[in-house]
Amino acid sequence: MALIIGVTGAIATGKSGVCWHLVEKYDALHGDADKLVHRMFDPGTRGYYDVIKEFGREVLLPDGYVDRKKIGDMAFGNPEVMSRWMKAIGNIETQIRTTVDRWRAELGPDDIAILEAVNHIEAGYAAWCDATWLVAAEPETMKRRLMARNNFTEEEAEKRMSAQRPWQTRAPGADHVFHNDGTVEELMAEVDRVMDDTIAKHRAGTLPPSVYHAWREANPRPAPQRPPEPAKASS
Repeated sequence: MALIIGVTGAIATGKSGVCWHLVEKYDALHGDADKLVHRMFDPGTRGYYDVIKEFGREVLLPDGYVDRKKIGDMAFGNPEVMSRWMKAIGNIETQIRTTVDRWRAELGPDDIAILEAVNHIEAGYAAWCDATWLVAAEPETMKRRLMARNNFTEEEAEKRMSAQRPWQTRAPGADHVFHNDGTVEELMAEVDRVMDDTIAKHRAGTLPPSVYHAWREANPRPAPQRPPEPAKASS
C-alpha cells in the first residue's frame, strides 16, 4: 500500500515548499486540499450556486469564477462569515476522503502521496494518512514572509495571521515538527532525513501508527450541534 503523508502548517510557514521538494526529489503525488476544495465551487457546481445565493454575485470575478481573495478578506478573522462560507461550499471532508481513498486503491506499495492541508489535524484528515508532518515558524518570520511574498502591509499580514492556530497547539497531533526559521537548505536537509527514515520503515513494515490517533482519542472532535427546534405556535 502506498505511503501517504499529511503536511500541515499555518500560512507562510513553508509547507508548500516542503511538499514540492517531496514531489521533485521523491516523485511524490501531491494533493493540495485548498485546490480540491476550489473545485467544489467552480462554475456549474452546486457549491457555486450556493455561494452566490449566500453572498450575492458581487463575489464573482469578471470571468464568472468566485473571487477567493475577496471571500478571504471577508472571512479571515470573522467566524460568522467563515461559517457561512463553509456551509455554502459543501462537505469538504467527503471531497478529501474520496481523494485519499482513490490513492489507496490506485497507487502501488512503493508510491508516495502527499496531502497538504492547513486544517489537516483539526479536520481529522490525519486519520487517513500514515504520518502527519507539521511545518512551523515563529510569528515574526511568518509576518516577514507574508509581507514580502504577498505584498501585504503589516496590518494585512497580521490580520491573516490572527486566523491561524499556533503551531504549539498542533504539535501533539504531528509525528514530526519542522521548524522553518532558518535557511531553505537546513529545512530540506531535515525533510530528507525524516523522509528517508519514514520510507525505510514503511517498506519494512515497521512504521508505527501516527501519533495523531492517540492524540485524537484524548481530544475527540466535538459532536455537531443540532439546530434548535422551532418554537411551536401557542394555541
